[in-house]
Amino acid sequence: MATTEQYDAIVIGAGQAGGPLSSALAQAGKKTALIEREHVGGTCINEGCTPTKTMVASARVAYLARRGADYGVHTGPIEIDMSVVRKRKRDIVTSFRSGGQSRLEKTEGLDLIMGEGSFVAPKTIEVRLPSGELRRLSADLIFLNAGDRPSAPQINGADTVEFLNSTSIMELDRVPEHLLVLGGGYVGLEFGQMFRRFGSQVTIVQRGKQLLVREDPDIADEVARILRDDGVNVLLQTSAIKVARSSNGGIQLTVRSSEGERTITGSHILGAAGRQPNSDSLHLDVAGIAANKHGYIDVNDRLETNVPGIYALGDVKGGPAFTHMSYDDFRIIRTNLIEHGSASIKDRTLLYTVFIDPQLGRVGLTETEAREQGRKIKVAKMPMSYVARALEVDEARGVMKAIVDAEDKQILGAAVLGLEGGEIMSMLEIAMLGKLPYTTLRDGVFAHPTLAESLNNLFGSFE
Repeated sequence: MATTEQYDAIVIGAGQAGGPLSSALAQAGKKTALIEREHVGGTCINEGCTPTKTMVASARVAYLARRGADYGVHTGPIEIDMSVVRKRKRDIVTSFRSGGQSRLEKTEGLDLIMGEGSFVAPKTIEVRLPSGELRRLSADLIFLNAGDRPSAPQINGADTVEFLNSTSIMELDRVPEHLLVLGGGYVGLEFGQMFRRFGSQVTIVQRGKQLLVREDPDIADEVARILRDDGVNVLLQTSAIKVARSSNGGIQLTVRSSEGERTITGSHILGAAGRQPNSDSLHLDVAGIAANKHGYIDVNDRLETNVPGIYALGDVKGGPAFTHMSYDDFRIIRTNLIEHGSASIKDRTLLYTVFIDPQLGRVGLTETEAREQGRKIKVAKMPMSYVARALEVDEARGVMKAIVDAEDKQILGAAVLGLEGGEIMSMLEIAMLGKLPYTTLRDGVFAHPTLAESLNNLFGSFE
């Protein structure tokens, strides 16, 4: 049996929480081991934020090039070279990943161990190295940042066709003729619009009555309208029943809606309807760590599991799977265990940007959530066609919406679907952090012509 190596802390997963946490622990004087089975940076850098937004940028250039005549600029036929799009994506990912790994390797007191870790005792981790060699590590503090991965589609015939997922679709070397997308969430919409702009015919199949189930219906409806305006076929309240390979090598997808069953033929199919945690390889039962029925690890408001000294951070604990939330998990652990403070995930504001074009930035409560909570609210709403800057650059699709408390005038939440919607949303978040009443933004002086000055008119546009 291998000798057990003693550490003060062990971190499993070099994602957006595990990487910085391991460095902080080492810099605080704790001998730390960081175990990573595949690549430093986690989903965000390697398969999520960084590569997808790189490809979204390429798709946006194609979109603007086709619209050149609208601006009086005439170009020739647009051709997409997926090998160049893919290489640009790969190069940026490699740069980010190698930079992060280099910083970790140079951190004194931190051992980066490439391999797959799992529990073999309550506070002992066995690591299988790429060579097949085993190492055993033990520590009183263990942090699980193992992340999650795309779920396999649960549909009849799934094993007869090659399903793309959010990782493999970015490795295509040619533009699909007709991309079928199962799921109307962030992944499905970003890739659906992206490949439509690259030249694919795209059909999105969504079981629910709206896209983006977290959003208010009016925002979701506007997103659907924009996608349809871009030529994406959006099917709502439609279930995927079965899939099969056609005689000519294509994919036949049978769907059911209120109008009955029909078959859609495509060239490629993307499963974008869910993810599952990477907790199944950790052997949580050996350590007595509790998880829910889906495998997501249970934690309290301070991110500690039911086993003292063992914590879970990022996507593996469930909840909204966003990089900035994972990084905030790191900050909470750092505050509590290193700085001896008192931080909690309780009442943490939810915010994100969906990188369709125009972007959808959202922060805080939706109108639906606020009304369900019985709050007295006012709703400000304004189309982006009222924003001078958006009109000047001829990108005025979308809508701005804010929810405010009718009594104390605090901003409770907002959705900005429009040009640089994520950046405008961030301005509203800053106002919320500073507890500014909406009247401060309504009456503030912003430079003209900027997108920021749209906040003047938004908060003068209550329904």
